[in-house]
Amino acid sequence: MKQLLKLAVLLLFLLPGCSSSRITSSWKADNVQPQAFKKIIVLGLIRENDRSLRENMEQHLVAELKNLGYDASCSCDEYNPKTFENLNEEQAISKLRNSGVDAVLTVVLLDKTRERFYVPGRVQYTPYRVYYNRFWGYSRTMYGRIYSEGYYTEDTKYFWESNLYDLKTNNLLYSAQSQSFDPASSERMGDEYGRMISNDLVKKNVLVNLKEEQVKKAM
Repeated sequence: MKQLLKLAVLLLFLLPGCSSSRITSSWKADNVQPQAFKKIIVLGLIRENDRSLRENMEQHLVAELKNLGYDASCSCDEYNPKTFENLNEEQAISKLRNSGVDAVLTVVLLDKTRERFYVPGRVQYTPYRVYYNRFWGYSRTMYGRIYSEGYYTEDTKYFWESNLYDLKTNNLLYSAQSQSFDPASSERMGDEYGRMISNDLVKKNVLVNLKEEQVKKAM
């Protein structure tokens, strides 16, 4: 039964249009009003050997923030991995502020796990009336059921956290934890994650959708 449930979950995520990512919890600080920052930098805190993954996650978050009308950029485009290595908090924040940055959105890979499990070769049930009354139909159906080999497969889960900081006050405005289940590619995961987090920021009234506001003013 456990293997069948895992297979059902796997098939669910393989269906066209299904997302492999979901927010498990999100929070915003008390009394936060919708913000319209001048420049947001997206900072990925992911190990150097996963650099391409970091770039994907940053770039898609930046793209979604730009879709909302913000001036946003990737830390991977503006700074090298060791830029902030020997700086203290005051120096790092000053460097960002001097670049016109007034908010930082982090994306952190908290954990990455793999699970290997066995998928039976043939799990569906065929009602007897479909094949029982014909020898050939019965023998072929049973042959396929008996001789179809199972296989092992591996699922990968990514556990993420994103925080939004206001550099004018140094306060945490928003935090969200999420997970991605066996994504088809890092490109797709980045795309899903960027849309998911940006939508939640607007839904929770943390960020203003600047493009929508411009349309309203023009009407």
